[in-house]
Amino acid sequence: MYKELLHWWHVLRDAYDKFNRDDGWAIASHVALSSLFALFPFLIFATSIAAFFELGGFTENVIHLIFDYWPPAAREAIAGEIRTILTVPRTDIITIGGLLTLYFASNGVEALRVALNRSYREKDERPFWYLRLQSFGFVFLSIVVLMVITLFFVLLPLGWQIMARYIPELIPWREAVLIWRVALALAVLFLALLVSHLVLPAGHRSISSVLPGIFFTLICWLAGSLAFGMYLEQFADYVSTYAGLAGAMVGLIFLYMLGLIFIFGGEINAASLRRKRPG
Repeated sequence: MYKELLHWWHVLRDAYDKFNRDDGWAIASHVALSSLFALFPFLIFATSIAAFFELGGFTENVIHLIFDYWPPAAREAIAGEIRTILTVPRTDIITIGGLLTLYFASNGVEALRVALNRSYREKDERPFWYLRLQSFGFVFLSIVVLMVITLFFVLLPLGWQIMARYIPELIPWREAVLIWRVALALAVLFLALLVSHLVLPAGHRSISSVLPGIFFTLICWLAGSLAFGMYLEQFADYVSTYAGLAGAMVGLIFLYMLGLIFIFGGEINAASLRRKRPG
């Protein structure tokens, strides 16, 4: 037990040292800004595809899935603007505007790739067109996942009502079953992080080698979201500093915090791999 704790202490110290040497604080800014820029185009493109397939309720379900776990100050500002944009009917997914929207949405994926390549000390020599097509694939895969989740959101309550009608004993368990929203969100986050660490950066890694950083990221994201929300409620007054831009700045700072944790998770995996290599 002592040796295991000592091992992870050295891993964390090594990860922190390399995080500083690799300009992790600055790269997190790039990830945060790119993510914010990509968020709107991604959701616009996703809504266009959902409208093409006539998938009702997609907008509200996606907004809840993404923003329910944000601090209220950031959620209210950004989610409100996104809801306004996404309620406009769109059928332009195969036009030049739709392709540009897809391109800008994929920039968020590229920012994550840059961060992970620096964490794992990988020099990415794959062709530009291959990397960009891979980013497009990530965008489409994310949209498919969101569409499946939307169907799940619609069908599960309906199925529960039908079952409760024939099996009344299930009614008291309704609230417990609705915890699936949280479980589903965590499962989606876990799979997204797993695919990101395995596929986005150059080189090859096993699933077991990236799990420490993924679990660190998930736990710190949850704890950081709660702490950031409490900080905003008790101490912060961004309105006096940023005026009408306060909501957007809160969202950007929140994304910056998430970016720091994401990058440090990659550094933990890299430090752990280095300590396992002979010599």
